[in-house]
Amino acid sequence: MDALRVWRTSSHFIGFASKAACAAVTSRANVSVRIRCCSSSSAASAAAAAELPSTTVAPANPGRRGRNSSSTSDRESIRAIRLKKANSFPYQNSSFFSCEESLLPLEIDDELVIESSVYARQIAFLSLLFFVEELRSKGHEPYAYKWTRSHTACQLQDIYSQLANGEECKEDLVSIAGRIIARRAFGKLAFLTLRDDSGTIQLYCEKEILEDQFEQLKTFVDIGDIVGANGSIKKTEKGELSVCVKNFEILTKSLLPLPDKYHGLTDVDKRYRQRYVDMIANHEVADVFRIRAKIVSEIRKTVESLGFIEVETPVLQGAAGGAEARPFVTYHNSLGRNLYLRIATELHLKRMLVGGLEKVFEIGRIFRNEGISTRHNPEFTTIEMYEAYSDYQSMMNMAEEIVTQCALVVHGKLDIDYQGVQISLQRPWRRETMHNLVKEATGIDFDEFKNNLEAAKRVARGILGSRSENNDSHLVETCPSVGHVLNEIFETIVEPTLVQPTFVLDYPIEISPLAKPHRRQKGLTERFELYICGREIANAFSELTDPVDQRSRFEEQIKQHNDKRATLVSNSKYVEGEKEFDDYSYEVSLDEDFLTSLEYGMPPASGMGLGIDRLVMLLTNSASIRDVIAFPVLKIQH
Repeated sequence: MDALRVWRTSSHFIGFASKAACAAVTSRANVSVRIRCCSSSSAASAAAAAELPSTTVAPANPGRRGRNSSSTSDRESIRAIRLKKANSFPYQNSSFFSCEESLLPLEIDDELVIESSVYARQIAFLSLLFFVEELRSKGHEPYAYKWTRSHTACQLQDIYSQLANGEECKEDLVSIAGRIIARRAFGKLAFLTLRDDSGTIQLYCEKEILEDQFEQLKTFVDIGDIVGANGSIKKTEKGELSVCVKNFEILTKSLLPLPDKYHGLTDVDKRYRQRYVDMIANHEVADVFRIRAKIVSEIRKTVESLGFIEVETPVLQGAAGGAEARPFVTYHNSLGRNLYLRIATELHLKRMLVGGLEKVFEIGRIFRNEGISTRHNPEFTTIEMYEAYSDYQSMMNMAEEIVTQCALVVHGKLDIDYQGVQISLQRPWRRETMHNLVKEATGIDFDEFKNNLEAAKRVARGILGSRSENNDSHLVETCPSVGHVLNEIFETIVEPTLVQPTFVLDYPIEISPLAKPHRRQKGLTERFELYICGREIANAFSELTDPVDQRSRFEEQIKQHNDKRATLVSNSKYVEGEKEFDDYSYEVSLDEDFLTSLEYGMPPASGMGLGIDRLVMLLTNSASIRDVIAFPVLKIQH
């Protein structure tokens, strides 16, 4: 009913809106209108149909019956017709209808198919506009400048929790403000539920106390409105703590109805597109973002307590470096050059180490022009930190400290539930090499292949063909080294099994261009990734400080990228627009300035990047990254 419900304005305004709309319809001869009911209940459909003329018949053109018309396109059609017919509207000289966006009565075209809920909503909206004008004509501003409140709902619930049922503190006058999310009226009594940022409280409205304001409240205040109220505190006979309202004021009039109170906002796509409605309808959504703020704050406090200082590095960069990812490209008009949204903060933070800052971190947005999934969003938040005179063992301790401190702040314990799985964050966490984890899962020791790439690919194809659900054996075809093949096996077979916190150690040098060579194992690097619930949470190295080795690694990385790109271009199986092709369709360039900085000398150091969005997912039991990003990137809605 919410989609069709007209705010409780005077019968004069509702009557005018209905009559004007019906007059516009019935003024045409031989009108043929077909209604497709799409509201949430049959009652809503009936209410919408009641607003239309009784002469409604079957469509004149039955061939249009199969038309798939969305409410969005119908709304645009309705608006276009209104604007086209604006000059013929009988009240066009009124200043109320002088702007282009005014909602004029609808003249229905012979073949126009409309959504009943949309049509009724326009009538309701028109009535509300009259209502707003009526309030202003009586000296009431429905969009206030400010309201001074003495308490939040939560504060009142805490302070007066000991009141007995039926008891009232008449000497204590309080002032409160928030959104009305429920209302019930019974003759000379009305009960409204008010929600603010801290919680909810009931407004107890009695005609004997409010006098003339009581009728105004019943007539003008509705669900969705933001109101301010003054009064005393009482607890009802049923034990509901309430503000006994002495006077009230509409602070903001809501012109659109809230989602059905029994079902909330359940359309997942709409929840993400209209997050503000999602937060109103589902209060636990706002709680996720409160927890997110706590987590970010705790991360900052933890690293600052260890002597790190926060710095800021460029979002627009001349070369996209610090990771292997497709960047977003933009063009700077004044400079006449392409710039890239950063894909990592790493290279600029390392420049800070060169400059003499020994412990630095940055919490910021990263942008990667890649796929969207429950784990990936094109823009996401990380913390990257670098510490001089330490190695990757130090960063393992740092990762444990950050995650456990955040868990304690959110849950007060280290044993948590994620999507029905019990996760233990008790330290120390498991530490195992990538080679050993792959050997445990497949029985294959990739050390035995040395540099025999074809043998490694042959074995990998067999493993992926038999073990992976999607037969991902083709993934190894373009791998340029045994290290890349090992990584494909790890990501496909092993990664999903790492449910409990696990540090995966010592990655192949071919896939770790910024990590220091392992001091004992040739061909490996001192690098780890932290996995929890089958997801990478953090990535860290003992940082490479040799400028000659770094240049050689960068050049080899560029060569491998270009070779794979050329292979995909020449392979007719891959076409532009497919993920495998797009992953390598961009150009990689050498960051000469970073190499220059290394030539001035960077101290031995370790560094780590930790994904804040995925950590928030873990600690809020959220299945999708979109649930923890307030406004995620979505496909265009047609």
